[in-house]
Amino acid sequence: MLEHGNILPGERDLSQLTGVSRITVRKAMQSLEEEGVVTRSRGYGTQINNIFEYSLKEARGFSQQVVLRGKKPDTLWVNKRVVKCPEEVAQQLAVEAGSDVFLLKRIRYVDEEAVSIEESWVPAHLIHDVDAIGISLYDYFRSQHIYPQRTRSRVSARMPDAEFQSHIQLDSKIPVLVIKQVALDQQQRPIEYSISHCRSDLYVFVCEE
Repeated sequence: MLEHGNILPGERDLSQLTGVSRITVRKAMQSLEEEGVVTRSRGYGTQINNIFEYSLKEARGFSQQVVLRGKKPDTLWVNKRVVKCPEEVAQQLAVEAGSDVFLLKRIRYVDEEAVSIEESWVPAHLIHDVDAIGISLYDYFRSQHIYPQRTRSRVSARMPDAEFQSHIQLDSKIPVLVIKQVALDQQQRPIEYSISHCRSDLYVFVCEE
């Protein structure tokens, strides 16, 4: 099985292995590169990328989606603290600006590779023991009988800033995908507002009706 980081054989070898022309192989490699499945470098070869599909419809959380796709999630916590809720966040969480919320900041990993930086704001009364939150915030929610049901999402793109590049290795010319998301519980109450900065060369966001 081909995995992330594996180097594919050259066009000539692939042509011989598959029994198709080199022109067909070349076109196939170009299509895979455009889709972000592989990266081609002169003098180095064609490398498999670790593409991670993330559903915008399913309120399962990062860790569960990674596991369901046969990969290993991990989290490096940068911050877990109570802050005064900013105006923009207050509008999304339907709380008063200046009220207490938890700010949770972490670096996300898939198969030991850093893929995104995520900040979440959660109303303070929903978290009774912040140290009990491990890899998955949604697992903690479920342990408190809070069940994320659906999400509202908005995706945009921007160039990586210095903070992103200090945590995650990415070519400065490759855009970062920014996903702003509100998670709603079983009673349609906002329970989390998050902003994630994700590697565009490794993420594919999927939204299906």
